[in-house]
Amino acid sequence: MTLKNQDRTKKKKKCFIEKIQGMRQRNERDVGKDSPEGQSKLAPESTICGSMGPTALDQSMQTFRVFVATWNVGGKSPNRGLDLDVFLRAHGLADMYVLGFQEIVPLNAGNVLVIEDNEPAAKWLSLIDQSINRPTNVSYRGWRPSTTLSGSLFFPKPSLKRISKIFRVENGRRLKSCNCSMDLERKNSKDFCFRCQPSNVSEGDISSEDEEDEEPSGLELSEISTSFGVSNQRKYSLVASKQMVGIFVCIWMRTELIQHVGHLRISCISRGIMGCLGNKGCISVSLSFHQTSFCFICSHLASGEKEGDELRRNLDVIEILRNTQFRKICRSSQSRMPVKILGHDRIIWLGDLNYRIALSYSETKKLMEANEWDALLDKDQLKIERESGRVFKGWKEGKIFFAPTYKYSNNSDAYAGETVKSKNKRRTPAWCDRVLWYGNGIRQLAYIRGESRFSDHRPVCGEFLVDVVVSESGSKRGNMKVGAEEFLPPYARFHEEDGLID
Repeated sequence: MTLKNQDRTKKKKKCFIEKIQGMRQRNERDVGKDSPEGQSKLAPESTICGSMGPTALDQSMQTFRVFVATWNVGGKSPNRGLDLDVFLRAHGLADMYVLGFQEIVPLNAGNVLVIEDNEPAAKWLSLIDQSINRPTNVSYRGWRPSTTLSGSLFFPKPSLKRISKIFRVENGRRLKSCNCSMDLERKNSKDFCFRCQPSNVSEGDISSEDEEDEEPSGLELSEISTSFGVSNQRKYSLVASKQMVGIFVCIWMRTELIQHVGHLRISCISRGIMGCLGNKGCISVSLSFHQTSFCFICSHLASGEKEGDELRRNLDVIEILRNTQFRKICRSSQSRMPVKILGHDRIIWLGDLNYRIALSYSETKKLMEANEWDALLDKDQLKIERESGRVFKGWKEGKIFFAPTYKYSNNSDAYAGETVKSKNKRRTPAWCDRVLWYGNGIRQLAYIRGESRFSDHRPVCGEFLVDVVVSESGSKRGNMKVGAEEFLPPYARFHEEDGLID
């Protein structure tokens, strides 16, 4: 690189950093009042619908288990024989599954500019349902649900809207966004009901299916339900699902817990081509569970491993935090249900964040062959940017004990650089796929990767114990979650005091 080009690159990078710092400062001012820290000065862990709710004496703190996973599937549609055990590692212990995908469709002009292909998303939902709702004493490979009338696992032209309706609780009814009574002030606190019950579709409903879809070709809804083994006895039911081009997120919960879920809202931010197309960006899901607000962000950030590309990813994060805004749908005038991401009590960010390792391919390969993981992590861009305070300030990530998850050769355990002769096409291995969290009341139990060869990325999974404020009148679980770690395999017993949190 010539001196002239070096000077130009330095000026460009300096300008970019100044822009990001300015935006970050504005963002901190905007969300400061809505952040957990700001709220704690007023009423920490107060009820969602304000001061008319249960008092502290009427509340208890319960712990629930949340399983989070992210997977960039490289534009490939799932096949019937795909084993999701490498992706869904909780084995029926989780109370909630939060699953995010990237590139569920090829990121070509047709999918980005013309029409969204939701057939792969429908197939992923079907596979997930089969995996998490199968009998606990039967392995994935040893169990297959009954097939459709056509003899195929997926019915012809599967519809994401129709399948989502099938997998929701109570015969396909959607969760109403809010049913907080308009006259809360006239109610006694003991009769206070903040949560939103399952309900038929209303104007206040926000879900991934805004309008009814046509019946799938050749099949009635009842036939589809039977073919997928849907019944009232299902262990997990779908809470929310949403697709934006290649990004797809779905949330499942134990069926008996869904009655305590409400205020469901979804927000999408596009950060792709020209900063406005959906090939990159995020889907954020906001909901309340008992008296605690949750926000889950599934993102696919800017790609590239050139010097300075990490700043574009920083900018994506800043823009997502600044521009994501959820509708105000709570009917209570005392509502504290947040409209910004950082205003929630429990926040988890998952996805292909695309941060790379700031080393050459040869240097990275040498450290990997010597199992020098700490030295490699010191050059991880996300770690560098977080420690410098330029992005994800105040967020936490578990200690990484697994190999880089990107980029692998097709159907192989070898990294792509080992099979590519051209240096221009060679990709340096990196920890692109990550799970982070923000706020108190979240404890990570495990941070691992799966070993499926389905994609050029490996899936990454996190398991968490999450504190939830429960009103005594609405509690049905008692202390069922006491001693949850006794059921964990040894690899999953990660503790913050062991120095496993960055």
